[in-house]
Amino acid sequence: MSVPIPFGIAVTPFPKRAPDQEVAQNVDAVLAAEPQGWRASQQRYLMPNYQRHPQAFVRGEGPFLFDTAGRRYLDFTSGIGVTALGHAHPAVTAAIAAQAQRVLHTSNHYEIPLQAEAARLLSTTATGGQVLFVNSGTEANEAAIKLARRYHYTQGYPQRTEILSFYNGFHGRTLGSLAATAQPKLQEGFGPMPADFRYADYNDTTSFDQACSARTAAVLIELIQGEGGVVVAQREFVQHVAQRCRQNGWLLIVDEVQTGVGRTGSWWAYQQYGIEPDVITCAKAMGNGVPVGAVIARPEVAAAFVPGTHGSTFGGNPLAMAAVIATLQTIQRENLVAHVLQAGEQLGSALQRIAQAHSTVTEVRGRGLMWGMAFQRPVASLIEALAQQGLLALAAGQGDVLRFLPPLIIDEEAITAATKALDAALTALQW
Repeated sequence: MSVPIPFGIAVTPFPKRAPDQEVAQNVDAVLAAEPQGWRASQQRYLMPNYQRHPQAFVRGEGPFLFDTAGRRYLDFTSGIGVTALGHAHPAVTAAIAAQAQRVLHTSNHYEIPLQAEAARLLSTTATGGQVLFVNSGTEANEAAIKLARRYHYTQGYPQRTEILSFYNGFHGRTLGSLAATAQPKLQEGFGPMPADFRYADYNDTTSFDQACSARTAAVLIELIQGEGGVVVAQREFVQHVAQRCRQNGWLLIVDEVQTGVGRTGSWWAYQQYGIEPDVITCAKAMGNGVPVGAVIARPEVAAAFVPGTHGSTFGGNPLAMAAVIATLQTIQRENLVAHVLQAGEQLGSALQRIAQAHSTVTEVRGRGLMWGMAFQRPVASLIEALAQQGLLALAAGQGDVLRFLPPLIIDEEAITAATKALDAALTALQW
């Protein structure tokens, strides 16, 4: 059967192939192999830039992960705040499976209807701005930095090129985002850093005011410094920063890569501060594990990105957009943002009670389902002890903060199990 197309050329449809059983069997064989086999390949063929824990997970279900030996773990990391709906959520699984059978990629040379719907869903939860899709959080922050400089250029202020960010923050590992990440230990060996980045102390209005200049283009801020140790921004400080931005025409860029999409008990953390950002960056939880990021900007700011000024080969591809739509619609349908408030109150209260019983805990801080427990010592041995009990957690700060980022679907029973495991581990370690 031939099919006419607009150019008058007749083509024969490409025959649909049955699933390749051999390929599937090869994947299964890798997962079923003895660890020493693939660990030898891991050591030989992968760059050594990750310090990995010894668990290897081959399956997930809801808040649980299962390793190669079939052991179950309660996942309070969510892949560093990514799997907001838990693992293998049926809505996301169905959406990406269906889209994979249609088309995975076309590029932004062509219209992508799913982008429009994903952008609508994102925009209506936030500022009502316009959306640019990318593939990760660092790409979103890179794009926001470019957008800020380009915006001032189009407004007749080409001298406004400085990006002001805060010590202990984290905005990514590509060079521009790294320059905005005011942590010398992360910048070491990658200099010289790009020019025109300035830093101020977090939650310090005097330090902030002193760091601003006539060349300031934008202020880039996390409202909870996740990698920095789950440090929460003070409301008065944030409002001061926002006011100075409005008074001077600087753009306020809120990095919601980790705090966004319901994590803190509102769709976006900024909504708890009485401010209105010019630009929001987001990623992580948007696709529940499918790599995706976005920049949301006020239309008058977004207008600075005319065709040719910025782009991405993979940004907003149909597969990622299907995942974003499924994830956001599920969060809305299941009213998970409200659930986060309730679950977060339970988790935070339990952590506070545990802290009172263990003298090595110095502070508990966080919001929603983003919590940190600070200690007088590094937490590496504690994370190992928790894993032995079947609970996964993260380190943050200077390695002295235990960080919890459970999925937004987490229930009361799982929170109780996790906090009991934490208390038992602390007692066993005599902390």
